[in-house]
Amino acid sequence: MSKRLRNTELCADCSVPEPRWASVNRGVLICDECCSVHRSLGRHSSQVRHLTHTPWPPTQLQMVQTLYSNGANSIWEHSLLDPASVMSGKRKANPQDKLHPNKSEFIRAKYQMLAFVHRMPCREDDSSTAKDLSKQLHSSVRTGNLETCLRLLSLGAQANFFHPEKGNTPLHVAAKAGQVSQAELLTVYGADPGAPDSNGKTPIDYAREAGHHELADRLVEVQYELTDRLAFYLCGRKPDHKSGQHFIVPQMADSSLDLSELAKAAKKKLQSLSNHLFEELAMDVYDEVDRRETDAVWLATQNHSTLVTETTVVPFLPVNPEYSSTRNQGRQKLARFNAHEFATLVIDILSDAKRRQQGNLISSPKDNVEFILKSVAVRHCSDSQDNDQPDYDSVASDEDTDQELPSSKGDRTKSLDSDLSDSPITMQEYLEVKNALSASEAKIQHLMKANNNLSDELRLMQKKASKLEKQSSMPESDYDNTFNDSEMDESGLCRRARLRSSGWMAEGSSIPELADAEIEADPTLPSTEDVIRKTEQITKNIQELLRAAQENKHDSFIPCSERIHVAVTEMAALFPKKPRSETVRGSLRLLTSSAFRLQSECRKALPSEGCPGPDMQLVTQQVIQCAYDIAKAAKQLVTITTKENTN
Repeated sequence: MSKRLRNTELCADCSVPEPRWASVNRGVLICDECCSVHRSLGRHSSQVRHLTHTPWPPTQLQMVQTLYSNGANSIWEHSLLDPASVMSGKRKANPQDKLHPNKSEFIRAKYQMLAFVHRMPCREDDSSTAKDLSKQLHSSVRTGNLETCLRLLSLGAQANFFHPEKGNTPLHVAAKAGQVSQAELLTVYGADPGAPDSNGKTPIDYAREAGHHELADRLVEVQYELTDRLAFYLCGRKPDHKSGQHFIVPQMADSSLDLSELAKAAKKKLQSLSNHLFEELAMDVYDEVDRRETDAVWLATQNHSTLVTETTVVPFLPVNPEYSSTRNQGRQKLARFNAHEFATLVIDILSDAKRRQQGNLISSPKDNVEFILKSVAVRHCSDSQDNDQPDYDSVASDEDTDQELPSSKGDRTKSLDSDLSDSPITMQEYLEVKNALSASEAKIQHLMKANNNLSDELRLMQKKASKLEKQSSMPESDYDNTFNDSEMDESGLCRRARLRSSGWMAEGSSIPELADAEIEADPTLPSTEDVIRKTEQITKNIQELLRAAQENKHDSFIPCSERIHVAVTEMAALFPKKPRSETVRGSLRLLTSSAFRLQSECRKALPSEGCPGPDMQLVTQQVIQCAYDIAKAAKQLVTITTKENTN
C-alpha cells in the first residue's frame, strides 16, 4: 500500500486518519482503538490483520484494498446514509468519541447486530430469499464487481451454494473466469476450493485448465490454510505445495517415548474422533493461534508513550453464539495453555491431520474433546492444574443458549460436546443431562468463589494477629518466580496465582501471597513517566532479542535475556515491595516470573554435552512467548499506574 494512498485513508468506524488494521471479511480499514473492539467480537464477526506487521497473501490484501476504495463500508452503514437516520439521532462514531461506550457500542451494532445493513423486504419463505441471493452471487462472481458480491454475502447469500441447474458453486465460476479477488472474497466467507462440481472437477481444476496457474496455486494454499497456519506458528515455515508437500509436522525438543498413560490416552482419543469433531477442534485451535499471533502484533505496534487505557483486552477467545456453551468454554480454556503445552496440542493436530488425509483412519468411538484438552495440558507439567473447573462460566454459560436463534440450536447435535458416552441416548436426554451438569458446575463455581472470599478474610485476620512473627520469615525476593502463575480473568488482568508444589519456593520461607495480606496501607505507586521509561527500555531489549531470533543468532539469546532481566528488575524496583493492589501484584508476578522463564528458555539454546541438539524452532517459539508475556505485563503496569495517578 503506497504512502500517498494511506494518507488519504480514514478508519471506517470513527474516521481517524491513517488506519493501520484491516477487517478482512468486512473489507474495511480500522484504527488501533476500533481494532481492539473488533478483536473482542471474535473472528466470526471480524477477522483483523495489521496492514504491515502481519504477513498477508498479496491477493487477499489487494481484495481488501479494492473493497475499501470502492466503498464497502457503505454496505455496513447503509441506513446511516439515509437523511432520515440523521433526523432520528442515529450517527456513526467520530474521532472525539470515547472508546467506551460510544465507539464500542457503535461497532457492535454495526458488525455484530448488522443494525445498519440494508434489509430485504420480508417474505414468508426465507430459504427462497437466500436461494435467490445465492443465485445472484453465482452470476456476479464472473465479473470484477467485488462490492456487489460482498453486499449479497452480507444479505445472506451462501459462498458454497451449489447451483442446481449449473451444477457448480460460485467459486467454480470465479476460478474459471480468473477472478482472483472474487475467489479471495468467497474463500474468506468459507467457499471450499476442493468442492467437486457435477463433473467431479474442483475450482482448482478449472483455474488450471483456464491457464490461471497463480490462482490455482493460491486456491491450493487456501485448501491447506488451517494446517499451514498451525505449522507456521510453531516453526515459521509453510509446506511447498507446488512440490507436493502439504504438511509440516514439527517435533518437540524433548519428545520421548515414555509418555504418561494420560498422555497416551489423550493421543488415542484425538485419533479416534470423528472427522467432524476433529475438524471442530482443529478450527478452535486455529482461532487460538490467530488470537495469540494478533495479540503479539497488537502489543508490538502500540506506542507505550501514547496511552490508550480503555482499549479492549482479549485474554481468551470471544463467545461464538453459533457454538454450544461447552464448546465455547473449551475454546476459552485454550488460552490457559503455556507455549509448551499449546505446541504439544498443535503438533498432535498436525500429525493427525496428515494421517487422516492419507486415509489411515481409526474406528471412532464416542469421545469427549474436553478430555483431550485437559490431558494435553498436563502432558509436560510436573504440577497438577485445576483444569476441571470451568474458568469463564459468566462468559459462556448455558444460560447463553436461551438467547440463541432456533436455527443454531438445531445444529447442537454436531457440536463438540455431542457425544459423551458409548450408551445410546436420545438427543433430548443428552441435552437435559448437559444442562443439569452445567447448572451444577455454575453453582459449584459460585460457592467456591464465595468460599475463597471468606478464606481471604480469615487469612487477613490471622496474618494481622501475627504480623511481627510473619515479618521475620519473609523471603528475600519481593516477587515469586512461579511458573505459569498467571491466568487472565474477564478484565484481562492477572488472577491470583495458585499455590504450586513444583519447588519454586525455598524451604522454610513463607508464602508471598499470604504475606501480602499483612499490608495495612498501600505506599505511593511510581510515576507514570518512570514506568513508561522502564517499559521502553524493556521493549528495546525485547526487540533486540526478537531480531536475534529472526536472524537465527541463537548465541545472542542469553546476553539478550540477561539485559531483559536487569531491565525487569529495575522496573519492579520502582513499585512498593508489597503493593496492596491485587492487579499490581499480579502484573508484577507475571513480569518477574516471565523474565525468569525467559532466562531458562534461552539457556536451552546452548547444546549440552552428550545430549542431542535442541529443537531451535521450538526453543525460539517459547522464547518469543516469554518475551511477549514480559511486554504484556509491562503494558499492564503502565495502564494501572496511569489510572491510579490520574484518579
